[in-house]
Amino acid sequence: MSTHVVPRRVYFTIFAILLTLTFLTVFVAFKNLGPMNVVVAVAIAIVKATLVVLYFMHLRYSDRLTWIVVIAGIAFLGILILLSLTDYLSRGWLHS
Repeated sequence: MSTHVVPRRVYFTIFAILLTLTFLTVFVAFKNLGPMNVVVAVAIAIVKATLVVLYFMHLRYSDRLTWIVVIAGIAFLGILILLSLTDYLSRGWLHS
């Protein structure tokens, strides 16, 4: 286990970035971007989640095994979403 000490400046910087992205999310929510609303909201959410995992959960300073576990979890989530989408998108194929 590594005992990496992160300066407070890094935490405050990441916190400021997260607040800015939250305000950006609220600002974009009131704009009409058509079908891009969901894409922009999900993109901002992914960036915020990545920052939280990397810095507040200390993944950036973790061992390779921890990185492998996180990547495996993200891959498994992707598989579950893909399998759910195959069911959802194929519901109208058969007309009874």
